[in-house]
Amino acid sequence: MPNSHNDASDLAHRLARNAEAVCRYYLSNGRREGRYWRVGDVYNTAGRSMYVRLTAAETGKGAAGKWTDSATGQHGDLLDIIREACGLKDFRAVAGEARRFLGMERADPLPKRSSEPREAAEPDSSPDAGQRLFSASRPIRGTIAEKYLLRRGISAAVLHGADALRFHPRCFYRVESGADHQALPALIAAVTDLGGAITGVHRTWLDLLGRDKAAVETPRRALGYLLGNAVRFGKASGTLAAGEGIETVLSLRCALPRMPMVAALSSAHLGALLFPVGLRRLCVIRDADPAGDRAVDQLTARAVSAGIDVHVLSPQLGDFNDDLTKLGIARLRASVRGQLAPGDAIRFMGPVRSVQKGE
Repeated sequence: MPNSHNDASDLAHRLARNAEAVCRYYLSNGRREGRYWRVGDVYNTAGRSMYVRLTAAETGKGAAGKWTDSATGQHGDLLDIIREACGLKDFRAVAGEARRFLGMERADPLPKRSSEPREAAEPDSSPDAGQRLFSASRPIRGTIAEKYLLRRGISAAVLHGADALRFHPRCFYRVESGADHQALPALIAAVTDLGGAITGVHRTWLDLLGRDKAAVETPRRALGYLLGNAVRFGKASGTLAAGEGIETVLSLRCALPRMPMVAALSSAHLGALLFPVGLRRLCVIRDADPAGDRAVDQLTARAVSAGIDVHVLSPQLGDFNDDLTKLGIARLRASVRGQLAPGDAIRFMGPVRSVQKGE
């Protein structure tokens, strides 16, 4: 029998008394926001959807060290964070790592590595607010949002057929570090369920000229219920392509304009995507980073277990928007064609043709 020092409950309590130091060490891509540590997920991905309580709630209903990932529904304590962040398999190894950490000298706060935050859902947001914002927005044709996406290499033909995208000239932006707020132009994307109902929106705040994202701390945020849902381009039938970011998915759609596609908005949401009835083939759009690989593995395993044929589409660079803007549409098409099922290549891209000069 393990003694009290080795007991999971005892270790969890000891870690909870040093909750912020634990987070700074094992979740270094996050940061403190009030009484919480915010990060993308338990694997230390940059983002904001997972929050760890650093101090006990005054009401007594929330203990220090407890965490919840609003994107996936996962929750646990600091021992779970150590297990997942370090890739440990059994409790003996987790307990050993926890004891090693608790024995470290920590007179000074451990340094935090900086990282650009990814988009994440706001835990207390509602679908109604997202529906109202989308209804108050207008089509993107001729707007700053269209200019921004055109500068990312997305073709006008693809954009003008994207009913899920809209523009709001003065979208509310709350500054996280205080009560200040401002109104900025934003690209608004509708997040919908399998039945087409809006469950939330994704916002990308833009600079006033549409040259880039706005110079704010987190220019991308989601509102509402994202888990299992997505931003949809085209109506899924037997084949569907699914990826993380809107720009990444739209870039691939420039090469495959007739293939239905969805953007799940984060790696965690991609892994949890719900499949439409009748789906026979899933093309998983991979982002070339560890979080992207985990999402591909998770989604592939779920699809295969459901009897769905899976093809992983990998970019030549970091993602398909990099491929489009740096390599060009011709090389993107050629790379993607070789990764598709032969029937899909003909169906969605047509027969092979010679590349015209300047294309």
